[in-house]
Amino acid sequence: MIQLVDLKKQYKTIKKDVDAAIKGVIQRTDFIMGADLRLFEEEFAKFCTAKYCVGVDSGTGALELAFHALGIKAGDEVIVPCFTFYATASAVAATGAKPVFVDVEDGTGNMDYEALEKAVTPRTKAVVPVHLFGQPVNMSEIASFAKRHNLHLIEDSAQAHGARFKMENVGWKTAGSIGVMGCFSFYPGKNLGAYGDAGAVVTNSEEHADKLRLLRDYGRTGKYEHSILGYNRRMDTLQAAILRVKLRKLAEWNEARRKNADLYDKLLGEIGVKTIKILAFTEPVRHVYAIRLANRDELSEYLKKKGVSTGVHYPVPLHLQKAFAHLGGKKGDFPAAEKIASEILSLPIYPELKESEIRKIVGHVRKFLKK
Repeated sequence: MIQLVDLKKQYKTIKKDVDAAIKGVIQRTDFIMGADLRLFEEEFAKFCTAKYCVGVDSGTGALELAFHALGIKAGDEVIVPCFTFYATASAVAATGAKPVFVDVEDGTGNMDYEALEKAVTPRTKAVVPVHLFGQPVNMSEIASFAKRHNLHLIEDSAQAHGARFKMENVGWKTAGSIGVMGCFSFYPGKNLGAYGDAGAVVTNSEEHADKLRLLRDYGRTGKYEHSILGYNRRMDTLQAAILRVKLRKLAEWNEARRKNADLYDKLLGEIGVKTIKILAFTEPVRHVYAIRLANRDELSEYLKKKGVSTGVHYPVPLHLQKAFAHLGGKKGDFPAAEKIASEILSLPIYPELKESEIRKIVGHVRKFLKK
């Protein structure tokens, strides 16, 4: 079986270093806010070309704390794309604020910046672009929009560890480093994944970094002293130690993903399969490799019988999720997102995936199309 993501293969390549890192934490018994957390924060901030990194419990926690740190509250509105993982919008709702959905670009699945002007109101406080599948959004346009309306720009970089984009009059920048904060998930299947839940917020603001550190640890300033209402959103030291090992390999892994995705692009292009459009001003990290077909479900079942695992990212746009029914979304509101959701199919993609396996997968797709 060719897995959609194969973490066992990855572990075999770093087993010695990971095992030693875990053993070190256990021997030091600094399980909470330990040395490896501080070191990982320094190293990941540098990787993202940001000044500060605050490790937290998950990507969802990263978003929630970012909103809390910025004072987002009930009565406020935050603009988010309707085609993304649920947590982008649920984190807004967790503050009491209202997520306001916008459609996405048909070619990329990323936030459609042309839809933003219609979504902004006097209550809008922030905009959250998602670098979907590891490809950055058009940050030049979205940053300009945020500045024009005096909005906080928070990057959801949960799928874009190390992705880069070129901005007008700025040059190449790293995902997470442009907005007031960049939020990352280290869920195990991510390009940089922990062995459990973990996340981080990167920022160039010392003030925001200090606030995030308070918020993640009960608002604590001393052992039993609490200056603000905070949360238990800390990253375990064990996860930080594992992430430090993996971070040293991330650039190499991202390049391997790009190489595999390029081969997919070439082979699938030869048989007329529609793929996610890659834009010239981006250097994506190909977290998800997605194709589009009207009979997506039939292909998925066919590949399963051939020993190939697939996924769907994502089958239901957020405005049609039951959890957000109270916002009044209905079918037809965001046609691009709805069409993508009905056609999208994720194929296996990871650094250890072999060229022969990619050719085998595409061969099965070719045979399916000829049926």
